[in-house]
Amino acid sequence: MMSADLPSPKDTLRRPERRLRDRLIMAGLVVLFAAGLIGLAAATGWEETRAQIARLALWQGAVLLALSLVNYGFRGLRWHLFARRLGLVTTLAQDMRHFLGGFAMVVTPGRVGELVRMRWLKRETGWSFERTAPLALMDRASDLAAMALILGLSISLAATGVAGAVPVTILALTAAFVATRPRLLAGIVGLAYRLTGRLPRLFGKTRRAARSLARFTGPSTMIPALALGMLGWAAEGYAFHLLLGWMGTDIGLMKAVAIFVFATLAGGLTGAPGGVGGAEAAMIALLALDGVAMEVSVPATAIIRVTTLWFALILGMVIFPFAERISLRESHALEND
Repeated sequence: MMSADLPSPKDTLRRPERRLRDRLIMAGLVVLFAAGLIGLAAATGWEETRAQIARLALWQGAVLLALSLVNYGFRGLRWHLFARRLGLVTTLAQDMRHFLGGFAMVVTPGRVGELVRMRWLKRETGWSFERTAPLALMDRASDLAAMALILGLSISLAATGVAGAVPVTILALTAAFVATRPRLLAGIVGLAYRLTGRLPRLFGKTRRAARSLARFTGPSTMIPALALGMLGWAAEGYAFHLLLGWMGTDIGLMKAVAIFVFATLAGGLTGAPGGVGGAEAAMIALLALDGVAMEVSVPATAIIRVTTLWFALILGMVIFPFAERISLRESHALEND
């Protein structure tokens, strides 16, 4: 009779397979990360950006980074809220490690690399990707909803409008609505399967994941989730307003927040790594329409992107190896139990 403390022959055979699979997954994530990073560097021009950042006083740069940390902190709390609502028995520190560590993959195409958080959760809790997928979907949908609400509110309070903001707001709210309607999303998945007739197992898992969204849709979850998201994104919008003021241009708080959120949404909806290209173009164009000179709009755009997108990337890269090592340790502990 085999001891319960010893792995079975079947488990022993599977471990090399798991290690090979993990290495292939990690290699794929690294390739996606490298592709996104190359695109980001090409779009912003690191040398020019570094020169523009050097013009800021140290305390001003610290304020911008601190406001970005406020954004990440509130959204990390929202991730923890969703994790607890899903039924995961994870600590706040654990969820913050996963959330912030996932930023290392923020420049992967479509930000798919951030799904590494699901991989860490599987290692540490034993929950499959199918069970944790709603967490990632709700996080993205909540961002869309919070940003759309901020955009709509800032437009209504701004002295003048932001060109193209209404369609983007409607599109973001529609996407968020669909992503948080379990029956509607399950129906769309079912329709897609009937049209293709292929991959029944994948479509079945996706449909079950969509139905599990029902536990998130109550007001006790959605109201605090939206509040946390709005507070987080508003902090970065306020940072953009401060930056423009420091550069001698004051277009008003609401207009600055509207331009920042619109550009971020527009870039994200393109699916480009980190919204690169689309976000910068939208931000510079909207500032130009408001009469801001190019010698201000271009460096302001570069600086705010460095203190938000690049800062998130650097923060994620610092935390990523710790998250990876801890998840592997927890995975081994689960296997030995």
